[in-house]
Amino acid sequence: MKWVGRVWMVWVWSVVILCGRRGALGKEEDYVKYKDPKQPVGARVEDLLGRMTLEEKIGQMVQIERLSATPDIMKDYKIGSLLSGGGSVPLQKATAADWVNMINNFQNGSLSTRLGIPMIYGIDAVHGHNNVYNATIFPHNIGLGATRDPDLLRRIGDATALEIRATGIPYTFAPCIAVCRDPRWGRCYESYSEDPKVVQEMTEIIPGLQGEIPNGSRKGVPYVIGKNKVAACAKHFVGDGGTTKGINENNTLIDMHGLLSIHMPAYYDSIIKGVSTVMVSYSSWNDKKMHANHELITGFLKGTLKFKGFVISDWQGIDRITYPSHSNYTYSVLASVQAGIDMIMVPFNHTEFIDDLTYLVKNNFITMDRIDDAVARILLIKFNLGLFESPLADLSLVNELGSQAHRDLAREAVRKSLVLLKNGKNANESLLPLPKKASKILVAGSHADNLGYQCGGWTIGWQGFSGNNGTRGTTILGAINATVDKDTEVVYLENPDSKYLKSNHFDYAIVAVGEHPYTETAGDSDTLTMADPGSDTIKNVCGAVKCAVIIISGRPIVMEPYLSGIDALVAAWLPGSEGQGVADALFGDYGFMGQLPRTWFRTVDQLPMNVGDSHYDPLFPFGFGLTTKSMVARSVSAGVDRRPYGAVALIFLLVGVYFQGKFLA
Repeated sequence: MKWVGRVWMVWVWSVVILCGRRGALGKEEDYVKYKDPKQPVGARVEDLLGRMTLEEKIGQMVQIERLSATPDIMKDYKIGSLLSGGGSVPLQKATAADWVNMINNFQNGSLSTRLGIPMIYGIDAVHGHNNVYNATIFPHNIGLGATRDPDLLRRIGDATALEIRATGIPYTFAPCIAVCRDPRWGRCYESYSEDPKVVQEMTEIIPGLQGEIPNGSRKGVPYVIGKNKVAACAKHFVGDGGTTKGINENNTLIDMHGLLSIHMPAYYDSIIKGVSTVMVSYSSWNDKKMHANHELITGFLKGTLKFKGFVISDWQGIDRITYPSHSNYTYSVLASVQAGIDMIMVPFNHTEFIDDLTYLVKNNFITMDRIDDAVARILLIKFNLGLFESPLADLSLVNELGSQAHRDLAREAVRKSLVLLKNGKNANESLLPLPKKASKILVAGSHADNLGYQCGGWTIGWQGFSGNNGTRGTTILGAINATVDKDTEVVYLENPDSKYLKSNHFDYAIVAVGEHPYTETAGDSDTLTMADPGSDTIKNVCGAVKCAVIIISGRPIVMEPYLSGIDALVAAWLPGSEGQGVADALFGDYGFMGQLPRTWFRTVDQLPMNVGDSHYDPLFPFGFGLTTKSMVARSVSAGVDRRPYGAVALIFLLVGVYFQGKFLA
């Protein structure tokens, strides 16, 4: 019976070995390369792309508005991306947790698809996380350009990324790197400067948003590091700031040399710094719609500049390839995808887009290589963001939204952005800094106590808001009240008449006037005048009281007719939620240091007029900005002209005693 035992042992070992092999094979079959974070990103993209059907690929190229989405739509159409348009929120005054819960709900729909590809959520966080209640609202780009401080921009990018991630969002449509060449354009405040060199310097916000590319790593490759950073988007490619007469979405007439030397340089810098995406402009270049421009998108951006991230359309941008808009949609789909656009923002008509693109591919109008190129670029950014490892957001960063540290940073940005254009009616009678201690002071103007006005467009709503209830912040009036001496009486009247002014004695007045909020085409202006009754307020107040006028605007406006009657003039741009930064400089806690990021014209008839033009004759030239030094607050009892002569005499006396003692020794 020994042989029976031996056979039995051989059989048992055979079963064990066979089971082991089957287990090993099972593990190999279960292994999916694109799900393995240890694999190189390129290998993961290639593996996933090879598993995808045409339907799944086209779904990745689609970005829809959250109002058009449900978890089932995300699953059924394999939608690659969602966005919030301006003012599109889960609910009024939604908290960070409300945002996280909404986005995770959509994400669960995407994760339930066959391949479990996560969607990417984008939002216009263009001056802080500006759609979200209680977020820190930083100055708009024109003000940041006045700071000439790239390190400040990097720190603002870092803070903004944290606040965006606090709401569960990994992607912002920022920065706008337009070079605005005509202030009549309604988006001029989204541009850092008329000077391409300044705009290039301000691209330092990109490493703030995405993270610094490590030493030794390849430059020019899209790069995002960690769950506290977001994918950025350089926009709007290209020439959006150079349209005729500053008309939004219009035609930029310029030769290739001009395009490359004025409008393109900031894209070189953005790509070198690893920007993840580029958004195409609504505008045309020499009558060719940018959304259909293969030469510049595929040939130059992807070819010459070797951009490796994905190119995204603007909101319904492909519809506007034709006139009237959407009049030949199949052609618009063909032209835009063939031009090299990878992700198409189709907020409300995804089924039409999917059907048309599917037809065009199946009938060989668009090649599979073009589709694969688009999808590979999109997947690259999703892998870079860590969405496959951590697709669902958590609540760990909710306290970053509107944090005091970020508000302090915004306050610093405000005071550095202020440009002092005039200080005294002559060189010997400077008005600023103002004394904190005075008997009675007047604060006037429509913009002195209006948080919405000082934030401008792209704040809470697409076109901004009016009043103080839209979000949290400090108005200029609130900042003044918090800064002056406790015994100083502050009187606020929006538009006092001359009779009131004559019957009251004020030591000085602060007048805040300017533009009402606007966004995009709604801001196009041929006149560039301040909102009523701003000019009357200036005339009334400055005709009776020594006055400092603060201009709240997204660009230079007509000021020459009022300049002679004003004692001090400050360009405060659109400072955002932290008005305390304005008071910091007005009262001398910090000095004025901003420089004009664009030329201040005399009359609109001069426009367009940029530094270096042959007809250059500005009211204030590009780069102009008076400076003051920070100082200890001084007091007045009989107006603002009093000087600290006693303190000066005491200093001379002490110096004299010191040197007398040295000589006697």
